Amino acid sequence: MRIINKIRGLGRSGGPWWPSILAEGSPIPAPPSKPYPPPSKDRLLPPTPSVYLESRKDAHSPELMRYCFSQSAVVIRGLAAALRLDLGLFSTKSLVEAHPDHRIEVRTQIPQPPDINHDSQGRTVWFCESPRTVTTIAKFAAYQARSFIEAVREEKFALSHHSPNTGGHVTQTPLNVSHSGVVENGGTPLSGGSTNSGPTRKDSDSVTPEAGPEPLVDQKSGTTSTPVTPHLPSPDTCKPGTGRSTGTSVTSTADSGSQITRSAKPKYIRFGTNCDLSDEKKWFPQLHELTKLPTFVRVVSAFNMLSHVGYSLLGMNTVQLYLKVPGCRTPGHQENNCFCSVNINIGPGDCEWFSVPEQYWGAIHDLCEKNNVDYLTGSWWPNLETLYDEEIPVYRFIQRPGDLVWINAGTVHWVQAIGWCNNIAWNVGPLTSRQYHMALERYEFNRLRGVKSIVPMIHFSWQLAKNVKISDPGLYELIKQALLRSIVQSQLATDFIEKLGLPIRRHGKRPDDVAHSCHDCEVEVFNLLYVIAQDKKLVVRCMDCARRIDPSLRTFTILAEYYMHELSEIYDDFQLQTQPLAAYPVGKT
Repeated sequence: MRIINKIRGLGRSGGPWWPSILAEGSPIPAPPSKPYPPPSKDRLLPPTPSVYLESRKDAHSPELMRYCFSQSAVVIRGLAAALRLDLGLFSTKSLVEAHPDHRIEVRTQIPQPPDINHDSQGRTVWFCESPRTVTTIAKFAAYQARSFIEAVREEKFALSHHSPNTGGHVTQTPLNVSHSGVVENGGTPLSGGSTNSGPTRKDSDSVTPEAGPEPLVDQKSGTTSTPVTPHLPSPDTCKPGTGRSTGTSVTSTADSGSQITRSAKPKYIRFGTNCDLSDEKKWFPQLHELTKLPTFVRVVSAFNMLSHVGYSLLGMNTVQLYLKVPGCRTPGHQENNCFCSVNINIGPGDCEWFSVPEQYWGAIHDLCEKNNVDYLTGSWWPNLETLYDEEIPVYRFIQRPGDLVWINAGTVHWVQAIGWCNNIAWNVGPLTSRQYHMALERYEFNRLRGVKSIVPMIHFSWQLAKNVKISDPGLYELIKQALLRSIVQSQLATDFIEKLGLPIRRHGKRPDDVAHSCHDCEVEVFNLLYVIAQDKKLVVRCMDCARRIDPSLRTFTILAEYYMHELSEIYDDFQLQTQPLAAYPVGKT
């Protein structure tokens, strides 16, 4: 209360006030310069930090957590086997049997080798074409299975014309379709049977397609569309020395022991993305299985900052699933607000990952601008030769079924499916000063660029102050500063509203209420909400946008989520935990 008493009345001038919640004197967030000196050429393609787990004890060891926190990216191999995770719960077949009409997003993309990105004219570009539509799990499952069957058919055709031992004819076990709609065989990797080409898994199944392609429905327009055929680059546009063709074929791994070469049909592929598994009633078996994971990578944990937001941030503190065919791409990005991420490959195919340490995100940002694509909101696929020439180190590694990939705070990464596979992913927020500071900086950087932050950092900071006892002095000071800045802004705004003679009505805030954002600029609106009816709906605006519409604010209803004394009590009660805390729980709870 002493702070509020000292500043009370200062807001009567009406500002302007600098709305940042970074500590006083902090520099304006901007892309950082590349580290100097640059790494030597032999360190531009470093080996990826990897951990091989053999037992449950290994998975829950504190050393694993500390190692992951110290690296920009880690691939944890054998995690599913060590913890006896039933990945089959996340297979396409299981998803279809559980909720076939569950809606998912679909991205339509051009299939290309992972180290190349060409446009329809064969030019090397950074922009990665990936328009969005929506469909259902059942329809995408049909497409996923059909794509595999077509690839097998093309492989048989190629073998029958090129086999030196059979005079051009090869006999293979045919694929069969059961009455239940499951692909059988000899079993394809999608159905989890065994093949003659190597080890297989029973974790990922799929339903067979109906005849003909399924149209996808655009969520906004409601119109149906069938992807058109693009023109892939010709073989003449292949870059020398890459060892990969850009226009003649795409080699895809169906499982760890088999490869299928897809012919050079110029066509689009579809990527089933952002399949929301947040509903605990619908997806209880799947979500319960993930409680076997070590504490530091769990979706929900007292030591995961994102568990304290108070409501679901889809894909961040909830699980999302991705259904892939060979060539599906997750374009380059940092995670929302630079939080850490966890990704598990369900299989049966592999994924290829590329990652760049967080210190180089500014260099990637500058390259995006040079290539006319927006770093924060655009869809981009970095050119590896350019990164090498710019002395930017790149980790490149394969994620096999059952492997977990840990992406540390701020790491830039992009992913391409090599085979037919599903992946599950979510974000975690370790209780560290580095993680919180990076999230706060990105929040401010987004605000300055007019981009909405998925994590409402002001609301988030007050939630942490209410729910978590902090023993890290660095983290405590950062949160305390954010609380101070936001409570001062609330008091200044209250002073100005009182000067205008306007009433502030109590609105209140329940623990699970979502944070509000401005209808116009999408900045987070905390505590004081400026509400107006628009198109028969009540919309919230920030103070600046409200004053642009009506400087007197008389057309707005002003609601308060907290009394100022409530915020003061939370602020005063938030103290550094000086008593020793129990050790970080790394085992099962």
